[in-house]
Amino acid sequence: MLTTKEAIEERRSIRKFKPEPVPDELLAELLDAARLAPSGCNAQPWRFKIVKDSDTKGKLAQAAFDQPFIAAAPVVLVCCADIRGYVEGMVSCTEDLGKIGAVEDRVVKIILKASDRMSEMPLEQVGPRIALNVAIAVEHIALRALDFGLGSCWIRLFDESAIKGIFGWDDNLHVVALLPLGYPAEAPLPRKRRALEDILL
Repeated sequence: MLTTKEAIEERRSIRKFKPEPVPDELLAELLDAARLAPSGCNAQPWRFKIVKDSDTKGKLAQAAFDQPFIAAAPVVLVCCADIRGYVEGMVSCTEDLGKIGAVEDRVVKIILKASDRMSEMPLEQVGPRIALNVAIAVEHIALRALDFGLGSCWIRLFDESAIKGIFGWDDNLHVVALLPLGYPAEAPLPRKRRALEDILL
């Protein structure tokens, strides 16, 4: 099994996949890795749709401005944020954190005021604010996938309303990313990265 450092160094964006299916038990392992991700106030807003059928994958590829490799992946995870669940979870989870002394009372009050403001905002404004929580969970999946020889590719270029239309979702779900998954049929070279001194302020 890879170390965390090795997984970070070896992860690549995979756009060519072998046709063999991804076993359900491995998908369960990946989603369990997502489940264990940290989130603001421990609200855990991530929700995932597992897509395996060719017709729906084709529709997702079209919604992603005709990126055909999405349809060719054995599995596509549609990674979403549950907006109402997050706002409600902020309240209950913050109160729980306050009870065990994980956060000070003054911080609890600040978070509860923020949740009140968010509950009054239009859903389409709240979604992008909580997307970071889902992004952490998605990266857990991308790194854990390497333990099973699986590759993935983050997709953010898509028409969100088109994806919601495929599944009949309302504005309570904010689509954060598409994540095609499968056994790689390519071995991309590492992309150039900035030097450490270039990222320090």
